[in-house]
Amino acid sequence: MLIGGFQRFSLIEYPGKICAIVFTQSCNFRCPYCQNPELVDPERFSNAIPEEDIFAFLETRQGKLDAVAITGGEPTLQPDLIDFISKLKSMNYLILLETNGSKPEIISELIELKIVDYLAMDVKAPLAKYREITRSNVDTAKINDSIAVITHSGLDYEFRTTVLKSQLGKADILEIGKLIRGSRRYVLQKFVPANVLDTKIIDALYYTDNDLECLRDAVKGYVAECVVR
Repeated sequence: MLIGGFQRFSLIEYPGKICAIVFTQSCNFRCPYCQNPELVDPERFSNAIPEEDIFAFLETRQGKLDAVAITGGEPTLQPDLIDFISKLKSMNYLILLETNGSKPEIISELIELKIVDYLAMDVKAPLAKYREITRSNVDTAKINDSIAVITHSGLDYEFRTTVLKSQLGKADILEIGKLIRGSRRYVLQKFVPANVLDTKIIDALYYTDNDLECLRDAVKGYVAECVVR
């Protein structure tokens, strides 16, 4: 695993659990508003943290931490992700996987192996705008497949969208609502103008808190729960 960062303690990443966070390096998307540019742009990569250091710390926190969240970057690009998670599960940690949904086959395998407990997928845009928003040659059929896999996984999960006015309008959010119709939880994430992949995006127009609440009210009929975070 190429691990670009490690947070030893979090009360907010895994709902209702105390967890550590592992940040993997590399991503196949180039979303301009990404707030982990040091995990996406190879020119900004730092030296990877050895897996042994992560496991050594987590061994000392068994019974004190509930879970490990794995995010990025994009974790499903890591060829040894399954082995890494399997080791964490053998230590009796709950696992939250955060993903952009570009590798539904990996998500499916993790579910089938019963080594993941919570899934959080970023839904970047309506499918028709995916390549524009992610600045990548993404296969949108795989995004659709991942949504279906997660929705029918039997696990706890959420879908998330970072909402920036220059990128997505109300009609786009409603299209996303239709895309994830019937899902358990949808989170509208407020854009924070700091430490982004493309600094030009900082000058873009933002949604106010009131705007976000209106978007939530507009889309909440498509899902069981919709929140602003």
